[in-house]
Amino acid sequence: MIRDTVDAVRKLIGSRSYSYKTLFKKDDRLVQIVLRDLAKFCRAHESTFHSDPRMHAALEGRKEVWLRIQNYIQLDEQELISIHEVKFRPKQGE
Repeated sequence: MIRDTVDAVRKLIGSRSYSYKTLFKKDDRLVQIVLRDLAKFCRAHESTFHSDPRMHAALEGRKEVWLRIQNYIQLDEQELISIHEVKFRPKQGE
């Protein structure tokens, strides 16, 4: 049962990875324009700090989306699987 779940997650990650890499082709000029715009909008290369907690939360959400896109287009499937394994690994004592 657990093995089936792990296999399903691996298949899902592989499918997503393929989809992101197909959509965000590195050599496509229009893709590069969109990614530059998203980088600016999502504050990819700057702090998301804001004194207003709600604005700060919104900026963090934007950056999280940017990081997800970057992970899926930059990392290979095994690296993505490793990230998900760490994310969902039970903590000590659970």
